[in-house]
Amino acid sequence: MDLYKIAENINILGDFLGKRDIDTLSSNALKEKCQVSQTDLLILFGGSIAYGCDVVGKAISNNIAKNFMIVGGEGHTTESLRREIHHAYPEIVTTGKTEADVMSEYLKRKYDIDNILLERHSTNCGNNITYALDVMKQNNLFPNNMIIVQDSTMQCRMDAGFRKYLQDSKVKVINFASYKVRVEVKNGKLMIEPSGIWGMWDIERYISLLMGEIPRLLDDANGYGPNGKNYIAHVDIPMNVLKAFEELKVEYADLVRVANPLYASKQ
Repeated sequence: MDLYKIAENINILGDFLGKRDIDTLSSNALKEKCQVSQTDLLILFGGSIAYGCDVVGKAISNNIAKNFMIVGGEGHTTESLRREIHHAYPEIVTTGKTEADVMSEYLKRKYDIDNILLERHSTNCGNNITYALDVMKQNNLFPNNMIIVQDSTMQCRMDAGFRKYLQDSKVKVINFASYKVRVEVKNGKLMIEPSGIWGMWDIERYISLLMGEIPRLLDDANGYGPNGKNYIAHVDIPMNVLKAFEELKVEYADLVRVANPLYASKQ
């Protein structure tokens, strides 16, 4: 398969997994699509690259949400987040800190955001959700709507998790993947565009994360859907996405992250 076809298939996966229900993380976009200018709750999940902190920080500063929560203990993304935040703000001590603590400290310093609800114990996408719901109950938060922000490679699975665990089906969950990128061919190499996104994965890691999601989202004996491990609600995967995955698997079989019995523990 030539590089242009590979790039096309990668972008098919990226577009599908990086779910966004609003075009921008702004009150205007929220009003246009959801008929409210301010959501009851915005949750930023650990696992997102550092760039997601700025995306959310700007939105919170512009009053997009009445309440703000950061969810994240320690997992496969934590060390890179610690490194990026400490490099940007050397005075922030990140060693040994949870993702929630690192992100909140950055947002307090750069955007003067306080009153952040923190969940520090989750280590995977499954308890990211269940623990976040616990924090909501502990703080008597019963939102009519909420925005969830996660790394683009995992946004679709996060949405499916909420559809399973959120007991009140009337709560509107609004997805906003923390970044949108394209893979292009330049000088005979696959390149992520735009370049320079803060903390963005290298191309091999990005492909690995995308490739690892499709087997997890499948609703079969080996997937995470109701007919498999029952960790998430059913996800309809379009045929073009499945075709792109199968074609990429020929080239990148070694990059497919094996589904973990502990519900996608962040490895």
